[in-house]
Amino acid sequence: MSGDRLWTQMYEIGTKSVPVIMVTGAFVAMTLAVQSYAQLKNMGVEERLGSLINISVVKELGPVLAACMLAGRVGGALTAELGTMRVTEQIDAIRAMGSDPIRYLVWPRFLACVLLTPILTLYADVMGVLGGYAICVWHFKINSEAYWRFSADIVENWDILVGFSKGLFFGAGIALISCYKGFHCDRGAHGVGRACTEAFVSSFLAILILNFVLAVITKAIYATFWDIGMLI
Repeated sequence: MSGDRLWTQMYEIGTKSVPVIMVTGAFVAMTLAVQSYAQLKNMGVEERLGSLINISVVKELGPVLAACMLAGRVGGALTAELGTMRVTEQIDAIRAMGSDPIRYLVWPRFLACVLLTPILTLYADVMGVLGGYAICVWHFKINSEAYWRFSADIVENWDILVGFSKGLFFGAGIALISCYKGFHCDRGAHGVGRACTEAFVSSFLAILILNFVLAVITKAIYATFWDIGMLI
């Protein structure tokens, strides 16, 4: 696998996705703050709004929404690119020249998605934390020290690790589904368009299913090690 192809895909998949991922993370957290403030204020615990926002963003909303945005932006582009190459018989030409199209076309895209989706998830998390801070402290006048203190009490390193690890699985799912749909699309522009639609829908469903499975697994792992820690 050529390093140039990998770096090209990392730029297309990672660097160009940073703005939309950052905007997504920020506005999701800001919206969550606006929607949750009234309920917490009625209970007299509005200072804990930061912990609610940050645990939600870091553990669930950040990884899932970042992956969904990548499924639309990156997954669609991968499917369209490979589908067009199939329709125009470029994949057959690569195979005829003795090269493996999976290694030449799929592997750089797959590796770039797996490596960069967790990093993009961290971008979404950071912007979510800052967006929540802006609304809580600047708009709702919640004490800044309380925002960070309660957030630090709730969000553990484990939660950050869980969100990061989800990005690995989501990136792998998006890449595999998108490349498969591109390689097996029907002939013509209609076939490419339908493959892009199927790739996004399948990726979205895969993200939701993986999120549930990973939530169950990570919860069981955490409970097991927590119980061991309590016994020790």
